[in-house]
Amino acid sequence: MYRPMTDNATDKARYSTPASRPIYIRHLDVTDRSDYLLYAALALLPVDGTVLGWYMPFWTPISPWLLMLYTALNWRLIPQVYRRFRTFFLFPLLLVALSSFGWFTVAFHPLPALWSLLGIGGALACLASLGIAVTIKHLDWRQMIRIILIAYWFAFAVGVVQFLSIKLDITFVRDWFSDLMSREYITADSAWGGNRPQFLFAEPSYIGMHLYGVLLPLMWLMRRRDRIYARRLRDLIIVFAAGSIIMGAGVRIILDTGVALVIAIIVDTDFKNHKQARLAWGTFGVMAVAGVAVALLNSRIRAILAQGPLLGDDSTSARISQTMTPLVALIKHPANLLLGFGSGNIVEANRQGTTAAYAILNGPDAKVPWWVWKSLTPTNVFTMSSYTSFITEFGLIGFIVLVSIILRYITRQHAWSKTTTYWLILTAYLYLQFEGYAFYVIPLLIWASPKIEGRC
Repeated sequence: MYRPMTDNATDKARYSTPASRPIYIRHLDVTDRSDYLLYAALALLPVDGTVLGWYMPFWTPISPWLLMLYTALNWRLIPQVYRRFRTFFLFPLLLVALSSFGWFTVAFHPLPALWSLLGIGGALACLASLGIAVTIKHLDWRQMIRIILIAYWFAFAVGVVQFLSIKLDITFVRDWFSDLMSREYITADSAWGGNRPQFLFAEPSYIGMHLYGVLLPLMWLMRRRDRIYARRLRDLIIVFAAGSIIMGAGVRIILDTGVALVIAIIVDTDFKNHKQARLAWGTFGVMAVAGVAVALLNSRIRAILAQGPLLGDDSTSARISQTMTPLVALIKHPANLLLGFGSGNIVEANRQGTTAAYAILNGPDAKVPWWVWKSLTPTNVFTMSSYTSFITEFGLIGFIVLVSIILRYITRQHAWSKTTTYWLILTAYLYLQFEGYAFYVIPLLIWASPKIEGRC
């Protein structure tokens, strides 16, 4: 349990007086200057693909670094957080121990190894920051939700501007965003599939991670705490998702929206109530019809259905290839399947699995092109799936332990409920096509699951 600050030290430490602060931060609830870092991290949550961020595998976020700094500046409060989440804070020690096998037997690439472990540290910093800011310091959570709402509405507005610049051929706007984004999808000649708004995300396919990994759980948390904020979050999610689909941001937001909508309906429906059950099943029917219509209207989905995922869409083909290659290497090396190749050694798994994976995907006589081998460098290899990356680096042992401690924590907190169960399922789905360890979905689930109403 968290120990409350009984000497009113927090209240006495409220940083200055509101009137003495600049007007744009005057109304923020702070106990010391470090709290501004927390609010900055919240404001920059949707900014994870610009050249302003520091690289993590396949995204360039800012918020995880701010949360790590926020946690470090509040080091005196870490023992209180540690007591609550002890197992999670000890988990990186296991990952280092597992990695040592691959580092000694395969290779050691310092920079990728550091990126990977910093990603784990970013997730822990998010978890610790929630404990420090909300549970210990008792900062006003309404202000936090308000900042998040403003940040994501701004990100959506950016996407609208990008869409208009594409459709109206406003070159200087497209070029400006092309220079701003670390990996741009806006210009027609983008190597990643252009003429698409990407908002401020590393790529358009990350939209669902934010909408359904961050905003939807926050909406669930707000349902019995503040219906106004719950409604505002719901409206933001609907507008952002619908707008992204209409503006042609990509295929994944369509899939993510379908999965999230099914889960949201199940969570909010009492199937013992016949009226609610009929409405839910009717909605599922409408969704099925809408899904068929979208598949017929979307050229990428039509191509995938007609030609298959390997020939019909380059992005889908790349995801399959980048997932299959290290998995083939793991199957060929049982010790690494259990213990992993080590943090930062995904490139070594790819080097050992490329020939077999290429033959599986292109035929037994296919030769791996020279440029594929040339592209296999330690700093530019990615898998596009957290499952593939994590198991490749830390093995099945690391993965099973991670899942076990999450489930054990939820059980020990008596936090199992209908909402928690389906939130966990949604989280598991979202990480299928996202590899950023420092993302906020799992830390939010761990911290907030005991606070969901309607526990079993």
